[in-house]
Amino acid sequence: MGGFNSRQLQEMLQQAQKQAQELQHKMQQTIVEASVGGGSVTIKMNGQKQVLETRIDPAAITGDVEMLQDLITAAVNEAGRKVDAAMQSTVGGMLGGLGIPGV
Repeated sequence: MGGFNSRQLQEMLQQAQKQAQELQHKMQQTIVEASVGGGSVTIKMNGQKQVLETRIDPAAITGDVEMLQDLITAAVNEAGRKVDAAMQSTVGGMLGGLGIPGV
């Protein structure tokens, strides 16, 4: 392991476990919201990508089922992208704090 003694490695592993627990907590606490179609469909999602709420503007229910399905799909996908971005910035900050060379 070039330059790390067992005590340093153990400390790094403990810190990594602590940060993994913090990340899990942040994932549960992170809430994102994505709207599409000018606000016709809004999805609220947590950091674990669980859909918490779906709102559909009654005006979006016009009988065009395929369009509504596409809007819902787009809103869920956008919320997922927002979760990914939020988690990537969180994980990047945590990994930098580990002091691992090259990270």
